[in-house]
Amino acid sequence: MLRARAEKLLTWAGDKNPGPWTAHSERAADAAFKIARECGLDAERAYVSGLLHDVGRYEGATDLRHIYTGYELLVKEGFGEIAQIALTHSFPFKDIGAYSGKNDCSPEETAFIIKYLSETEFGDYDALIQLCDALASPEGVNVIEVRLTDVATRHGFNEFTIKKWDATLKIKKYFDRLCGKNIYSLFRAEMERSLFE
Repeated sequence: MLRARAEKLLTWAGDKNPGPWTAHSERAADAAFKIARECGLDAERAYVSGLLHDVGRYEGATDLRHIYTGYELLVKEGFGEIAQIALTHSFPFKDIGAYSGKNDCSPEETAFIIKYLSETEFGDYDALIQLCDALASPEGVNVIEVRLTDVATRHGFNEFTIKKWDATLKIKKYFDRLCGKNIYSLFRAEMERSLFE
């Protein structure tokens, strides 16, 4: 039921603003499902969180603002805890500067994001979607360094870039421990295709 509602919402958002972001969201959802299932987390909740983490892109070509509009939309649509993921997915540590891209939010929206980050307790699902956002390209799952390099190439470096990379790699190690294996092993065939084909 929740998955069907989420898929319908992503289709609507993709129709309003077509682009590779929807395929990225689907790949992130698939990765979150696999990792969550392996770690004993709620795989359906993880899937829906991954599917909707970028839904704020329905508005068009925005940067930071997509996390704010995604949060607002998901609250309005009754997605509750999933709305938090839309707002936290770009922040492996709680600083608005961790966002890779420009701040196109209003001063009020920026203040809301800063306050929300400072007051919100990040849990396993926040961390999982931060990880899957860094694993998933529209084409499939890659090693984290490939995706992080792609983002830096498109958006540039700032004073937080290396700290964000380090934080993302620490999240991967956390899920490696939780799963009892290197999470890359869950995507071996997919990663081999992306590397060698």
